[in-house]
Amino acid sequence: MDTKKKELIGRFQNEGRVWCAEAPQVYIHDFPGDAVGKAVPYGIYDVLHNRGYVAVGQSADTAEFAVDAIVWWWENFGRQHFPQGLELLILADGGGSNGYRSRLWKQQLQLKLADAFGLSVTVCHYPTGASKWNPVEHRLFSEISKTWAGTPLTSFDIMLECIRSTTTVAGLQVEAVLIDTAYKTGIRVSDAEMETLVLERHDTCPDWNYTIRPRKTGSNF
Repeated sequence: MDTKKKELIGRFQNEGRVWCAEAPQVYIHDFPGDAVGKAVPYGIYDVLHNRGYVAVGQSADTAEFAVDAIVWWWENFGRQHFPQGLELLILADGGGSNGYRSRLWKQQLQLKLADAFGLSVTVCHYPTGASKWNPVEHRLFSEISKTWAGTPLTSFDIMLECIRSTTTVAGLQVEAVLIDTAYKTGIRVSDAEMETLVLERHDTCPDWNYTIRPRKTGSNF
């Protein structure tokens, strides 16, 4: 899982070519003030089933947003594909909304995944400079970029349509959803709240590898 590059929504040039009768008119410069909005695509890639899932946010790329994207995937697809699943392994970059230093990321995983669904959530962060090995980059995001190459993303609907139509000869299929929640930035998690988390650090690279276990039996699974 990872966040794709933010995209301005509007009549902006998108690198690449698309065959059409008439080239669409776009702005010369990418001024944010001319945009309809800013999209924050957060991607989840299921390696086993070769399926991609993208939650498109419209505000800040925060830890709350990242965990909400995982919750959307688990509620609608994950537990159908893994009906007996009691443990969830997440491979994530070391920075950004799902960074290994983020207290809010861990607190939200505890509350919205581990506690809510009774899941033991193991997170393994890629070290600095190693995110290129994350499959979400070259098996999902790269294919999405090919799909909308040359197509101005003039609306969120067009962006979602491009994401959902992304396929490969290997059978990749992609689902997408628009999340309209306005996420706040700068939320702090206190030392006292961190102490309530059931967080077990692994022996190997304990800052980057840890498991969060449920504090109570989930009621939504």
